[in-house]
Amino acid sequence: MDKNLYAIGIDLGGTSVKYALVSNNGKLYSEGKLPSLADISAEAVIGQLVKAIEEVKSFAAAHQYHIEGIGIGTPGIVDQTNRIVLGGAENIKGWEKLSLADIIEKETGLPTQLGNDANLMGLGETMYGAGQGASHVVFLTVGTGIGGAVVIDHKLFNGFANRGTELGHVPLMAMGEKCACGSVGCLEHYASTSALIRRFTDKLKQTQPEIDEKMINGEYIVKLYKAGDSLAVASMEEHFDFLGHGIAGFINIFSPQLIVIGGGLSEAGDFYIENLRQKAHRYALADCAVNTEITAARLGNKAGTIGAASLVFAQTIAG
Repeated sequence: MDKNLYAIGIDLGGTSVKYALVSNNGKLYSEGKLPSLADISAEAVIGQLVKAIEEVKSFAAAHQYHIEGIGIGTPGIVDQTNRIVLGGAENIKGWEKLSLADIIEKETGLPTQLGNDANLMGLGETMYGAGQGASHVVFLTVGTGIGGAVVIDHKLFNGFANRGTELGHVPLMAMGEKCACGSVGCLEHYASTSALIRRFTDKLKQTQPEIDEKMINGEYIVKLYKAGDSLAVASMEEHFDFLGHGIAGFINIFSPQLIVIGGGLSEAGDFYIENLRQKAHRYALADCAVNTEITAARLGNKAGTIGAASLVFAQTIAG
């Protein structure tokens, strides 16, 4: 008899909907990906979510897997009931004041829970990836922005009323540049992959004004860095310094066992994590950092899907 639990995990982003049937041992079945249609409307996005869920339901029925429920990782702030998107998802049109769990339950007939996408990536990495076995973990995903999650005593810490752990928007520069969130000097604005690309491009255009900006991305800068290009080296060192300061701050506040770094740059090679280790431990208080290891995420782009399903497993086990 199959003793596994099964849930549908969905990782919703501004570009795509990633989804799968996930078992409680972290195995993925019937994986898929659809365009999110985030630039059209909330209704269009919901239609894609339902389409993904129905596909997984058909697979589960054919294999006689009982689905316990649906977990959805979404950009933005989710209320403390894990059922309503309050706002803060600038990359999805109309994605605010939305009773998404109620809507999905009505459309699919399955119990549904929501969580912030970065938080659920962190939960997935803690339960099934780089954070396995650790009780205190800080997770950072470095990409277009910087998302984060904090796990304390094996549980996600979200702050009062689910409003906290916006780690990318910790102020880094008191008199800094304006961030997309409306504040100034945020860690995300200086230490994300987008920031690295922006700052590298600005420096390059001083000597090569005709440069094709479309060819410049994180992978391109890393390639130049490894080849010893002076501008790429200087830009990466600046990136390590900015992000290292942010990580040091999280070490001083939480003193976690692990800092887990996700996102495309974390997969660039061992040099990336090693440089962040050196910078973070340079700036953190030694007594706070004595038990902290900094490591790369292991689940890649599956972390959000697995973490979303984990919401269901946690609820099922607790119930």
